[in-house]
Amino acid sequence: MVEIEQLDLKLLLEHAHIGVVIHRWDTSIVYANPTALRLLRLTYEQIIGKDAFDPGWHFVDQYGAVLPHEKFPVCRVKDSGQRLENEIVGVVDSHDTNISWFLLNGYPEPAIEEEDSFIVVTFNDITEAKHLFSFQDIVENTQDVVIVTDATDIEAPTGPKIVYVNQAFEQLTGYRREEALGETPRMLQGTLTDKAATQRIHDALSKREAVTEVVLNYDRNGRPYWIEMNIIPLQSKEGEVTHFAAIERDVSERKFHQEQLEKRNQDLKLLKENLEKLVSERTQQLEQANSKLQQLAFFDPLTGIPNRRYFIDQAKKMVAVSHRVGRKIAFGLIDIDHFKRINDTHGHEVGDIVLVKLGQLFARSFRLDDAFCRYGGEEFAFAIFANDTPDVECFLNRLMADIRQLVIETPDGVQLSVTASVGVKVCEPQPNIDVELKLKLADKGLYYVKENGRDGFDIAE
Repeated sequence: MVEIEQLDLKLLLEHAHIGVVIHRWDTSIVYANPTALRLLRLTYEQIIGKDAFDPGWHFVDQYGAVLPHEKFPVCRVKDSGQRLENEIVGVVDSHDTNISWFLLNGYPEPAIEEEDSFIVVTFNDITEAKHLFSFQDIVENTQDVVIVTDATDIEAPTGPKIVYVNQAFEQLTGYRREEALGETPRMLQGTLTDKAATQRIHDALSKREAVTEVVLNYDRNGRPYWIEMNIIPLQSKEGEVTHFAAIERDVSERKFHQEQLEKRNQDLKLLKENLEKLVSERTQQLEQANSKLQQLAFFDPLTGIPNRRYFIDQAKKMVAVSHRVGRKIAFGLIDIDHFKRINDTHGHEVGDIVLVKLGQLFARSFRLDDAFCRYGGEEFAFAIFANDTPDVECFLNRLMADIRQLVIETPDGVQLSVTASVGVKVCEPQPNIDVELKLKLADKGLYYVKENGRDGFDIAE
């Protein structure tokens, strides 16, 4: 009878259904069985002699983050002198866009002289099992924004680096995935983002703790939006926090309605006071609102559309985009014709209704890339991208036709229609366009239309 010690162990390895790779203590490979060659899609000549520092190796962890060479399985066994059990590692092959996923085990074979020691790494292909039920597929298709960052470095300006975003991130922010990877979530923050909230987030990440905050972010076109984020640390099997996952939801509408409700309640309280007290309290409220405007106020309380301050801020961002992509930008002012006559004839309540209806019309007429606002009184302002002047003319003709067709019904059942005069200034792409100055030039065109019969527009190049 043949004893087990007489078995040819190398022959067993040659027929094994798991990949086996044997390294010298300097991590260079001295043996790989046929299964290992098949799984790694390499020939024997291509793999023998390779070490962990060879630039041909490309490993990623189970979250898709690139592994530095010191995190390679063979290096971890060498550095710790301990076994490595059931580690999931992805191998990126330059000849295939898909990642191959392996379940690895490794252990040292020590010798009297360290340079005579070996490191044995075995692995199975789990690619199909990993893809059979992929949490990434679920995360990719959820309506909530999901961002995963590396936890190695969280300090500005380099960290934390984004390693994954889902489709909902692209839809909300306007940034493509390729633009976001390698950047930090700070790319979405701006001057009005609450510094105290971001500091609380930083403190929690430093402690490797979960945190929930509501902050103001900006999309690719400079549009502000409120986001409620829940950030959780992700741990490896060894208990080390390697990544942070942020699950985020757009709560802009909720914040807007909350602000509107607070404003309405304040107005009702003021109406109960006498005129002198009303003036005093209104002055105080305006001072508070002016301070709060720097952080929160972006919408006109009457019409519900953006206000002048938000418009100027967004228009300046559009100037930068215009210069970057080489498109013209047109600034315009819209004034309701005979608005004073409407107020004098039908009362200020009807005048407010006209402003609200026009605000709703503009919200439907302008594109997401455009900026518009109630500029003040019966005036509205806008900024649009355009390839040339005929583009602007086409847009204005359509807008003025929509205004003429608008039917406004008063509380008394009277139906009104209105017209408007428009002045426009078209600008070539430049890095430092003075928005306020261009609006003044558009205002001259507006008054030219007013003096020549109203219900028209004037475009100045």
